[in-house]
Amino acid sequence: MIESSSIQRKHDRLTAFLKAFTLSATQCDAAEMANLLIVDSGRSGRPTHLLYRARAAAALPDGMALCAAAKVDFGGSANPLVGALPEELCFSLTEEPQWLGLSELIVAEVQVARCGGGALQARLCEIVVVLAIRKAIAIGTVNAGLLAGLAHPRLHASLVAMHDDPMRNWQIADLAAIAGMSRGPFIAAFKQTIGQPPGAYLTGWRLALGRAELHAGRSVKSVAAMVGFGSAAAFSRAYSRKFGCPPIRSKGPR
Repeated sequence: MIESSSIQRKHDRLTAFLKAFTLSATQCDAAEMANLLIVDSGRSGRPTHLLYRARAAAALPDGMALCAAAKVDFGGSANPLVGALPEELCFSLTEEPQWLGLSELIVAEVQVARCGGGALQARLCEIVVVLAIRKAIAIGTVNAGLLAGLAHPRLHASLVAMHDDPMRNWQIADLAAIAGMSRGPFIAAFKQTIGQPPGAYLTGWRLALGRAELHAGRSVKSVAAMVGFGSAAAFSRAYSRKFGCPPIRSKGPR
């Protein structure tokens, strides 16, 4: 019999973003139109590297041959995670065998047109992007900001809690306890790592979610309640300060 055991709770750093912002991919024929590139860096005839440019497309780097390319949208500038990523993520496929298999499958679908090939390529590219972002968080690609917070051994738990339950009336003591820290060190570490106090970050996250819900066609009143504001008026004031226009102007068709 095992007398004692401890199972560390796993905190999902990505699901809240995937729920809030649509991730989609479409095949591209030219590197200049794409932000996800599968390339051959040594003219070996097979893919060797994966490049993901979260915010902008660019020309293919010198010395690389294009194997496959896609335009990936993950909410654009409205998604705080996209804004936190480096300009370019580059991964060697020889160091990631699973990615190599996925990349080779994508390339095979590009080279030979088959039934459902476009849909298959899109889904595979979406999977690759999630893996790339997961890897970026795990290796800590930046020193400060949201990505650094998600990579932090303690702070990430409080961030995930806010992301997953924005409606909750979060108190600093609650968030500090989730991170396993006392109040003062938690506030200091949060501000130093993420660049703003916990309350300001929470407000920004709620407004980002609110903006996405408005674009989906929901009413200002319902969105205010969904993202944790006490009233539509309070949401409207905060939204206007953040985005420079009232939320009604961001409302999309339903």
